[in-house]
Amino acid sequence: MPTAELILTGAKVRTLDPDRPHATAVAVRDGVIAAVGDETDVRDWRGPGTEVVSLAGAHLVPGLVDAHSHPVWGLDMATGADLSGVRDLDGLRGVLRDASRIDGWVIGFGLDHNVFGGRPVHRALVEDVLGGAPAFLRLYDGHSALVSEAALALAGVTGPRSFVQRSEVVCDGDGRPTGHLVEHAAMELVAEVMPRPSYEERRARLVELLSAMAATGLTGAHVMDLGDPELVGAVAEETVLPVRLRFAPWCMPGADRENLDELVALQGRRGRHWRVGGVKFFMDGTVEGGTAWLEHADCHGQGTEAFWPDPAAYTAAVRQLHAAGVRTATHAIGDAAVRHVLDTVQGLGAGGRFAHRIEHVETAPDGTLSRFAELGVIASMQPPHTAYTRGDHGDEWSRRLGPERAARAWRTRDLRDAGAVVALGSDWPIAHYDVRGVLATARAPLGAASARGGLTGLQALEGCTTHAALAAGESGVAGRIAPGFRADLTAFGLDPVAAPADEVAEAPVRLTVTGGYVAYRGTVDC
Repeated sequence: MPTAELILTGAKVRTLDPDRPHATAVAVRDGVIAAVGDETDVRDWRGPGTEVVSLAGAHLVPGLVDAHSHPVWGLDMATGADLSGVRDLDGLRGVLRDASRIDGWVIGFGLDHNVFGGRPVHRALVEDVLGGAPAFLRLYDGHSALVSEAALALAGVTGPRSFVQRSEVVCDGDGRPTGHLVEHAAMELVAEVMPRPSYEERRARLVELLSAMAATGLTGAHVMDLGDPELVGAVAEETVLPVRLRFAPWCMPGADRENLDELVALQGRRGRHWRVGGVKFFMDGTVEGGTAWLEHADCHGQGTEAFWPDPAAYTAAVRQLHAAGVRTATHAIGDAAVRHVLDTVQGLGAGGRFAHRIEHVETAPDGTLSRFAELGVIASMQPPHTAYTRGDHGDEWSRRLGPERAARAWRTRDLRDAGAVVALGSDWPIAHYDVRGVLATARAPLGAASARGGLTGLQALEGCTTHAALAAGESGVAGRIAPGFRADLTAFGLDPVAAPADEVAEAPVRLTVTGGYVAYRGTVDC
């Protein structure tokens, strides 16, 4: 009989496998679960080279997966000063005044829209504390930035620009840029002239980041961009990736048949613990940035246009990818954007109902919820985003939408109750990658969503395991602890299902195993 490389014993195993819901021991061979049961079931798998780890009563669950993350692209996004703790304009000015320069630039990320207190985002609010330095301050939503006059000059941006996708260089009444850049194409104008870290710096940061993710119990991430396949591939050859990465490259407005064929050709590109699988679309932007596609305008008269200027072109692109067997994930925050994606999937016909996804779904009317289950569309939700809103609806997100739509904030539980598959994630670096925080805020939503019921402990766990596997089309190999499934495993010092949400947020991580590789080892009796 072959022997196992790793045996875990003395655990309280919650398998999420209906054929055997609970166990105490697991054996792993060649990155796959070989046996599940008690110590007698794994005893014969033990050999002279087997590592045996006694979990001493720790709670073992299927490896946790972040269903929406940007761990490679995020290395560039999360550069410079962390502005996520800034709460008002005076605080922002103080941080910028003292911020370290990066090749002469002031660079920051995670800036909360609420810092501006309802004022228009304008470089004049911070220009005097920058000392003439070029500055690029990314707002927390990742879809907009505030840049200084010097940065605009370096990029040659002196007035409005036209884009294929819905983006904007915001200008004043005289046509002068205010420094507010909205959506990717506009931000890229300045990003192209910013200092960039070296390959060695990016490689070191990637390994450090993935190791830190594994230390929270994370074993996998659905990466909603192409990242940098060369960087990831090189790192995966040099060492073992602590977190399994599944990339979905972007399809942007203007994509023609040749572009779509290139996306199809990328599918299946892979290495150890990483692969390309799926394509990511954007149907809109963000509520705070005024670019969420809404059925009715927001309080500033914005939000009535899609990210794809011709929504029918989006539908045609999805149809072509679907015919090629490619799963899609579409960023859709506003109610009109969500409706259009659902209509698109419905138009694919009965043969088209396989694991297409909608990312975010921040506000949705009652009549929308049942369509997710009816059409087999996955709802990919990010519960930590509720922290950017307030229970009294005094935040920018709630004010823009108004009370009726703000009352429909992040309907995670309503979607589950309607029969939808709900995969959970963080959207790092938009919110922290700690998967324990994802589990906790799914159960106890914050801010504008705090009046809504959260998920049960089991539903939250499923959102990062079995439902995440369904969202990736991997339910036959991932999301459960069962023979033949991937050996992706997470051990906590408490039961993530039964423990209160606030305790889950700080749960001790005893062990993280990705593909049979021990990616993180906490305090366990070995």
